[in-house]
Amino acid sequence: MSDPSTASIVSTPGAHPTDSAAPATAGQPQSNEKPRGLLGDAWRDLRRKPLFWISATLIVIFLLMAAFPALFAPGDAVNGSLSRSLDKPSANGWFGYDVQGRDVYARVIYGARASIVVAVLSVLGTLLIGGTMGIISGYRGGWVDALLSRIADVFFGLPFVLGAIVILTTFNGSGAGNSKAQIMGLVTASLIVLSWPVVMRLMRSSVLATKEADYIVAARALGAGTGRIILKHLLPNCLAPLLVYGTIMVGSFIGAEATLSFLGVGLKSPVVSWGIMISDGQNFVRVAPGLVFFPAAFLVTAVLSFVMLGESVREALDPKLR
Repeated sequence: MSDPSTASIVSTPGAHPTDSAAPATAGQPQSNEKPRGLLGDAWRDLRRKPLFWISATLIVIFLLMAAFPALFAPGDAVNGSLSRSLDKPSANGWFGYDVQGRDVYARVIYGARASIVVAVLSVLGTLLIGGTMGIISGYRGGWVDALLSRIADVFFGLPFVLGAIVILTTFNGSGAGNSKAQIMGLVTASLIVLSWPVVMRLMRSSVLATKEADYIVAARALGAGTGRIILKHLLPNCLAPLLVYGTIMVGSFIGAEATLSFLGVGLKSPVVSWGIMISDGQNFVRVAPGLVFFPAAFLVTAVLSFVMLGESVREALDPKLR
């Protein structure tokens, strides 16, 4: 982009540079602010939104709970004493104790780790697989696009809950004897397998709308290879929709993991999860409603935090909504 003062000099023959530039800058302080890109404008808009700061603060708290649960709950989340079975909330146990005498507060805090780790890994895997398939499909076109689109349609035809139940009961049924890492890996894999087609279609549509842009055509005319065009030009300009969808998807996967665990096909003991706690406490909801209320409250708050953050990012990245 040419400098305005230079353009005025060229368009006015014989004019001295200082004469044409002086009226434009007289009495006005020169700004040294650099031009911002899409992410710069988005960050400037996000800083003005209270909803963004509220959701971001809650997410940071949940991430700290998942990474360092002992900072929030020094108690034991796995072992308990039957002498404290179904005890009411007290100074020793803020949320009370479950039927096996385990500290509900400690279990709620430690339950954030499994739920958030499964959700984040599932989102990363979904974005990686679906994004790669979408870029290949949208950029190559032709029979490659048709083949990948038909494969995605097959997975689209699988109901999410039913497909997850089939996968998890096959590999994580009763008596499977899987470890904590294996159980979390199976739940993560099932979420990725059933969710990547959505990301694939989202990335494909972004690539189709971008690959014929002038700068892509110019790069291709200058001899840029396919890899350089995709990594340097297509990918940076197609990441905004994936960033928004990925943020919202973290909250959705936290809820999906809790649903599968509640149904008994997701995470299982000895893993501590909000869905497992709700499933274990449903039979005692009249005697000890806190067994269901506290993990459900943390679950809803975590899901809403990620969804609100995603909505804030979407509004900041979409010029039509500013």
